[in-house]
Amino acid sequence: MGMLDGKVALITGGSRGQGRAHALTCAREGADVIIIDTTQQIASVAYPMASQADIDETVRQVEELDRRIVAVVGDVRKQADLDRAVSEGIASFGHIDILIANAGIFSLAPAHELTEEQWDDMIAVNLTGVWKSAKAVLPHMVENGAGSIVITSSINGLEPGANYAHYCASKFGVVGLMKTLALEYAPHGIRVNSVHPGAVLTPMTSWQGAWDMMSGKPAGEGTEEDMLSAGYHFHALKGQGFLSPQDIANGALYLNSDLASAVTGVTLPVDGGHLLMPGINQEPVRT
Repeated sequence: MGMLDGKVALITGGSRGQGRAHALTCAREGADVIIIDTTQQIASVAYPMASQADIDETVRQVEELDRRIVAVVGDVRKQADLDRAVSEGIASFGHIDILIANAGIFSLAPAHELTEEQWDDMIAVNLTGVWKSAKAVLPHMVENGAGSIVITSSINGLEPGANYAHYCASKFGVVGLMKTLALEYAPHGIRVNSVHPGAVLTPMTSWQGAWDMMSGKPAGEGTEEDMLSAGYHFHALKGQGFLSPQDIANGALYLNSDLASAVTGVTLPVDGGHLLMPGINQEPVRT
């Protein structure tokens, strides 16, 4: 028996990284899966977006778990794409019980150097895209009288971070959205919560700008090895460097399962104890 037997989960940004971990975790726990992801590059983002090969690989891995999957190429900035994903999912599976609003982007610049394009893209994907994702699925959940929505925020939805004001604004914003949705839709039996990852190793976090930021080296001199080493300073728990996407998927699984049937409107950090620290961990215990 799986924790999500008979359920159907829609996952935005579901083709790789945390999104793929959510898809595979839902499938292992008995759910059928709908994923939506874009293959179009967003100009203000320095790392490559997902590819069709990423989508195909997630489909393959879900099907290897003997679960069904619908994969939609689409952009969370476009309501029509999200509505299409919901329609195709319901046509294939009959219902949608879970939304994991996971799609997100990241970029870096001091606040006064951010371009309007960087700001607008960030808010459009990380905040407005979450609202549009919920908007697409909520009428169906209201009709069914039940549902669970988990929104991927960040520890930077609970604390600030230098040189990414737009990212923090988007991630703080989804907390307000989450709590409002939780209150508004509780009478319909719909639970809404957010998960707040610490430093997680994904394509969004492993690129030159992130290597430089985490290592403290001048632009272009940081390496992935530098970044991974710095991850031990970011978390309090013994042995916790950069977290696995599976760690975040486990948190979402709890929130979407019957174990959390009385839990709504909460912020769940999955951060290796990062938020416990008043600064950085100067003497990390690595093993």
